[in-house]
Amino acid sequence: MLQNRFLYWTDRIYTLFIKAGGNLKSLFLLYMRVMWGHQLFLMGLKKFHTMDQVVALFDSLHIFAPTFSAYFVATSETVCGLCLFLGLSTAHASVLADLKFLFHPTILVHEAPYPYVLTALLVFIFGPGRVSLDGWIKRWVNRQPKW
Repeated sequence: MLQNRFLYWTDRIYTLFIKAGGNLKSLFLLYMRVMWGHQLFLMGLKKFHTMDQVVALFDSLHIFAPTFSAYFVATSETVCGLCLFLGLSTAHASVLADLKFLFHPTILVHEAPYPYVLTALLVFIFGPGRVSLDGWIKRWVNRQPKW
C-alpha cells in the first residue's frame, strides 16, 4: 500500500511538472521572439537613421553595391525583426562557406547574428507558440465554417 501511494504521488508530481513545462513553452517562445525580434527591429531602424555611415562601412568592406546592400540589410532587419516579434515566421557567408562551424561550433557563437539565427530556428522548429499572430490566425481560421 505504501509503495503504491508513493508511485501514485510520484506520477502525479511528474505529470504536473510535465504539464507546467509544456505550458511554459509558448511563454518562452514569446519571450525569445519579443526580445530578439525587438532588438533586430531596432538595429534595422538604427541603420536607416545612420544610412550614410552604414553605406561607408559597407563600401570599406568592399561589399557589392554598398548603397543597395545597406538599404537591403536595414529593410531586412526591420521587417524580419517585426515578423519575429509578431510570430510570423551575406556579411557572414565566409564563416559558413568552409563548413568549419560543423567541427568548431563556437565559431558561430562569436558571430553577432547568432542569437537571431538561434531564435529563428527555435520558432521554425517549435512554431511561434499560442501567444503570437500566427497562433491567433490559426485559431481564427479553425473557427471559420468549413466548405
